[in-house]
Amino acid sequence: MDMEQEPSKIAESSVRPRFGRDALVASICGFVVVLMVGAAYAAVPFYNWFCRTTGFNGTTQVATSGPSGAPLARKIAVRFDSNVAGGLPWKFEPEATEIEVRIGEVVTVNYTATNQSARTTTGEAAYNVAPLTVGAYFQKINCFCFTEQTMAPGEKREMPVVFYVDPSIVNDHENDSLNTITLSYTFYPVREPTAKPLAASEPDKPKGNL
Repeated sequence: MDMEQEPSKIAESSVRPRFGRDALVASICGFVVVLMVGAAYAAVPFYNWFCRTTGFNGTTQVATSGPSGAPLARKIAVRFDSNVAGGLPWKFEPEATEIEVRIGEVVTVNYTATNQSARTTTGEAAYNVAPLTVGAYFQKINCFCFTEQTMAPGEKREMPVVFYVDPSIVNDHENDSLNTITLSYTFYPVREPTAKPLAASEPDKPKGNL
């Protein structure tokens, strides 16, 4: 009788560890999947932060004021490029296609946007600079990029860009032969504009008849 029960006990004891290992493997796989999904959602904001911090991929920097010292004697030509993506009926162009600036000089250049349609439309601009390695030295104090611009039919609007080329660029010998920087903007249509809250002084209007 004992001889007959022994194989079943051995089989039962071998199944339990295997089941435990399978459960552990399944748990690890599930954790890895959750981690990968989380990383995918975090990748875009992390990439944006990385680009803004390092100037990678031609992403310009953001400054709150101009440089402390006087502009340098060295000059660089700055070209201005403008583009409009399909689906946005706008005319978009800079006031000048190219200017010459001194390194460290704070400069203001206006772009002009015109809504050429018979309806209200909203656009949002993205930007970069070329060559891509110059992004870390191109400092913008004021810009219309990444801000929704809603314009009425036929409306025309000036959009200023205030910037300077960081004097520290002269210490980067890879840019010793740099003569031209291109600042490029592209406006994209915004299909569902963000709703703007009422101002504090603007009471909510009652609906229907009182």
